[in-house]
Amino acid sequence: MTHPTFPDLKGASVYITGGGSGIGAALTDGFMAQGAKVAFIGRSDATEFCDAMEAKHGVRPLFIQGDITDTKGLKSSMDQAAKAHGPITTLVNNAANDKRHSTQDVTEEFWDWMIAINLKAYFFACQHAAPMMRDAGFGSIINFSSISYMMGNEGYPIYTTSNSGINGMTRSLAREFGPDKIRVNALAPGWVMTEKQLDLWATEDALQDQLDRQCLKDPLQPDDIVGTTLFLASNASKMMTGQAVVVDGGVVVTG
Repeated sequence: MTHPTFPDLKGASVYITGGGSGIGAALTDGFMAQGAKVAFIGRSDATEFCDAMEAKHGVRPLFIQGDITDTKGLKSSMDQAAKAHGPITTLVNNAANDKRHSTQDVTEEFWDWMIAINLKAYFFACQHAAPMMRDAGFGSIINFSSISYMMGNEGYPIYTTSNSGINGMTRSLAREFGPDKIRVNALAPGWVMTEKQLDLWATEDALQDQLDRQCLKDPLQPDDIVGTTLFLASNASKMMTGQAVVVDGGVVVTG
């Protein structure tokens, strides 16, 4: 897929959580194609992916291996990105975990772990990026959510709780950070056919059920999320903040 070009993203310092796999890998590729300087954090080794990106774009993304639930390590990785590429001006909070669970099976430890991945890390990444963006004179934060909470899906209540929390946090931070020309928006994808989803949950029947709900009858691919993310990062959306943008093929409607 060929994405629109946003000239202001050339040379931008972009930081992505979970940027080495799934939707995050497509985002890393998409921002690099714009000429942005991309750093990302991930738990699994991404050397092979970085090799592929260097071969494709002629430059290498900065991969920092780490766990976003380690707040000190998360902030340190953002500092490392800023040292290499300049102050972060685009933050994409993408990493999440939609591990299936029922309410009765949830322990306090599992609750804390899920919240740490799906909400806490988002907040502290925003907190740490804001001063960099303020000093730079502008910034865009894109918090990935999901349509799961809008649909009232069962099977992962802590995940949907976090999704809804991300939306509320996005609105409050947009108000707080706005005077410093920092925009904060949420992006809620539908069911995107990442390798993980295909391996674990995308049975033929489940996928057909999802397509029946969509207005557009093609399965969502990671690359389908890239264009909207680039738009939210760029000056094309410079007066857009505090919003939740849905990219789901037309399952839910807003407004």
